[in-house]
Amino acid sequence: MNYFTNLIFKHGIWAMFFIILIEYACFPISSEIVLPFSGAIASLQHISYFVILPVSVIAGLLGTSFCYVVGRVGGGALIDRLVKRFPKAGNGIQSSQEKFITYGGFAVCIGRLIPICRTYIAFIAGAAKQNPITFLICSFFGITVWNSVLIGLGFILHDKWRLVSGYYERYKDIILPLTVLILLTVIARARKKKSPGTETETK
Repeated sequence: MNYFTNLIFKHGIWAMFFIILIEYACFPISSEIVLPFSGAIASLQHISYFVILPVSVIAGLLGTSFCYVVGRVGGGALIDRLVKRFPKAGNGIQSSQEKFITYGGFAVCIGRLIPICRTYIAFIAGAAKQNPITFLICSFFGITVWNSVLIGLGFILHDKWRLVSGYYERYKDIILPLTVLILLTVIARARKKKSPGTETETK
């Protein structure tokens, strides 16, 4: 990880973009380290939070789209081969499949907030032939929430950015379910508001 953090320190926003992109493309990099560090460096280099955040989201969408295409083209057979070749990916892929079955179309959005399956969910969505527009919209919301929190904490804490990783590891069992619950509540309310209008149109 020191190699990647040094790249970000030396090359700034372009290195952040590239490293976040390959992290979302399932390259073995910890976003819990890269994102807070990117926020800290952006702050120290006087890069606006409202610049680094959209840059990180675009990088995430590009990276995860690669995984989606691989899953869509290769399907289940390619995923099975991936698990055989990289056994450690098996847990993430299995967890992603379970979330996709349980939550359907919202699985991509929710899965972005769950560390084990947040990157592998793109393979599952591709293999399931999820509509690419739906995939990108759900990914956008999930990636934005995840990146906003971790980059924001690094941006605020500056030189104490390592505390973010420490606090995250300590309290993730509380933070993650709470974030998912809030997201589900927002989605449920949005659907509830939409339903009366639909009924009126039907009548």
